[in-house]
Amino acid sequence: MRRIGLLGGMSWESSIEYERLINQGVREQLGGTHSADLVIRSYDFAAIEALQAAGEWDAMGDLLASDARQLERSGAEVIALCTNTMHRVAGRIEQALDAAEFVHIGDATAGAVMSVGIACVGLVGTRYTMEHDFLSSRLTSNGIEVLIPDEPDRTMIHHTIYDELVRGVIDNASRRRMVEAIDALRGRGATGVIAGCTEIELLVGPDDIDAAYFPTARLHAAAIVERCLTVSASEHHGDR
Repeated sequence: MRRIGLLGGMSWESSIEYERLINQGVREQLGGTHSADLVIRSYDFAAIEALQAAGEWDAMGDLLASDARQLERSGAEVIALCTNTMHRVAGRIEQALDAAEFVHIGDATAGAVMSVGIACVGLVGTRYTMEHDFLSSRLTSNGIEVLIPDEPDRTMIHHTIYDELVRGVIDNASRRRMVEAIDALRGRGATGVIAGCTEIELLVGPDDIDAAYFPTARLHAAAIVERCLTVSASEHHGDR
């Protein structure tokens, strides 16, 4: 089993889900008392949120790239970022790594959408994720149309994430509004919906909507488990 390095705490509600899903996945695959070999860099999310609001993406890219290198120096062979939004700087992280494998949330999501043959999906997430293409481009490059909510739904979703979900607040009225926004995307032709913010999965589940549901945190965690259980080149060499 390869060691996993997680860049998390964006928010910690999301990171806890990642840790739970990854550990459960490893136990399901290996049985017994097995759990994942993890090293985690968790952040004060208030500082990250302030940088996001100020548009300081270069500074965040430098920070995450530096910390990814530290995780690699701690023995991590698989690196993952426990957030959709910060994948905007994923390229900086990948460039900073020497040998560790970076598992991109967009690749895990696109693979799941393509596996069921859906041609048009709705995407809900933070404003940064909905309005920029760092996630959607992973789908559109594979011929999948991506729809995002119209206003005022985009603003409602963004505020629900930052004012409620990252603070651990789960509100039924917000769930209804989120589902209504998703229904509007279905009315425009989406036959599936991507929960493109890991915290959205805490609010809306597959039973809440009448469409194929793609929870990015769960899909990403499954991909991370798959990669950590893939024998590395060094382990192959050691067997000889």
